Amino acid sequence: MATEHGSETGFETEQEYVETEDGTRRRLAFVDRFPEAARTARICLWIAFAAFGVGALFGLIQALHRTNTLRIIPSADYYTILTGHGVLLALVFTTFGIAGLFHWANTRSLGVSPTNRRLTQGWLWTMTIGTLLAAGTIVAGLFDAIPASADVLYTFYAPLEAHPLFYIGAALLIVGSWGAGFDWFLQYRKWRSQNPDARIPLQSFMVMTTMLMWYLSSAGVAIEVVFFLIPWSLGLISQVDPLLTRTLFWYFGHPVVYFWLLPAYVVWYTVLPKLSGGRLFSDPLARVTFVLFLLLSTPVGFHHQYTDPGIASGYKLVAMTNTMFLLLPSLLTLFTVVASMEHGARQGGARGYLAWLKDLPWERPEFSGVALAGIMFAAGGFSGMINAGMNINYLIHNTIWVPGHFHLTVGTAYALTLMAIAYWLVPQLTGKRLQFRGLAAIQPFVWFVGMVLMSNAMHRGGLAGIPRRTAEPQYDQVTFDAVVGTVGEMRLQIAIGGTLLFLGAMMFLAVMAGTWALGKPNSRLRVNGSIPEPLSGPEESPRVLDNLKLWTAIAIALVLLAYGIPLFDMVADGLLSPGSLPVPA
Repeated sequence: MATEHGSETGFETEQEYVETEDGTRRRLAFVDRFPEAARTARICLWIAFAAFGVGALFGLIQALHRTNTLRIIPSADYYTILTGHGVLLALVFTTFGIAGLFHWANTRSLGVSPTNRRLTQGWLWTMTIGTLLAAGTIVAGLFDAIPASADVLYTFYAPLEAHPLFYIGAALLIVGSWGAGFDWFLQYRKWRSQNPDARIPLQSFMVMTTMLMWYLSSAGVAIEVVFFLIPWSLGLISQVDPLLTRTLFWYFGHPVVYFWLLPAYVVWYTVLPKLSGGRLFSDPLARVTFVLFLLLSTPVGFHHQYTDPGIASGYKLVAMTNTMFLLLPSLLTLFTVVASMEHGARQGGARGYLAWLKDLPWERPEFSGVALAGIMFAAGGFSGMINAGMNINYLIHNTIWVPGHFHLTVGTAYALTLMAIAYWLVPQLTGKRLQFRGLAAIQPFVWFVGMVLMSNAMHRGGLAGIPRRTAEPQYDQVTFDAVVGTVGEMRLQIAIGGTLLFLGAMMFLAVMAGTWALGKPNSRLRVNGSIPEPLSGPEESPRVLDNLKLWTAIAIALVLLAYGIPLFDMVADGLLSPGSLPVPA
């Protein structure tokens, strides 16, 4: 039942409508209802898209350089380009894109404007300054403008050392994201004071559980950067423990994947069913999924450290088990989202066991992009199970298989979802019609084909032992004999795939720039922005699901169980001492 301030589901609210002079009711666009929130979301998305464009260019340079197709930089600069590609896409594009999407989702879901304008401006400026410092340091390295700039890749930990400005920028980006979460929690507190007995609206529930997971997991990298890497790079301390900094990074490094993915889940659960022509199958299953991610995302980081000798195998086994448990919320999502899409197709008259798939609106880029992103994520989930298995991981560890995997997850599940939903959301945030819609209609398919080619070759190359993160891959004779027959074909796929991905990125940016510069006011926004109620609402689930304090406490307990003893062992001989060598058998 809709109320003055919101609904129990957070899908439709009375506040979205206004009565006209002739007595009829029309729906207000988001930009009309919440102009300040729309402006903040727009700024976040524009910065995200700018980072995306530069990062995509760096990715093309990498793909062509590594495959020896076209070399415009010396190999020594390859690692600077690689760092820029990773930081701009995996940290800046994601964090600003999430901030824009969540600012819209939380405001729309609660029907409440952000409560503190200075706080909003504060976290936005903090994130922006941090981005400029980190990205500027990377670019300066290309021109040798400053020494020890930032060739540490996006996985920054000792013994590689960057310029202090890079670490300070990274810290500011993370601190700014914390401020954004605080802003959204204050919105929720205001809504709760007006709706003391209502269930948390679904989109707001998803935003808050994601941010609680982010607060818990990003504490590790914050400690690493602020207490170790910044003082070390400034010369205030002479050494740091590589194993400790690596562990603190990977404590954050795997749950950050879910920080990227859960915003895509927000879209898949709440907007994709509407784009399919139907409704969300189950609100309760969506809440269960996000609770499971809050609980299980963080205590899994040791599966990135299977080859680290300073960590006991028992801790790695626990991380592997916890990682396998994470399959459950992903499978719940697969069931719920596909059921929602099928409901939409059948509402439109589709028949047959699988024939309904062809009746979905594939011609609409906002639908096709999100749906293709979900398909690609399913493939990434299968390759992720290989990464998580302790014994099988040794086969593909530090090979090109690994970037093949995360280009399916963050590189498509998140990136293509954000691009696709931008076709639907940006007109609501700007009040302008989407431009170049024909170009937008083919863009998701260009990206999808490019990723299929590149990721397929990377996975196969990883199985053949081709290394990752190398400008000039070197092979021993046995490995070379095994791959020489197919390495040319793999390189060709990577070069073509990388080029198609860059083309897809430029097509998307052309649509966004055209909409911003040329778009006309769009009266249809009053209809397109609505989201229908789910088939199964929150009233069909126990209220304990909304007890975020309980789930956060359990999540903290699980982290302490997984990391408490290993971290104590690492610092027992001193915080700044080098990691201990393995004990001889």
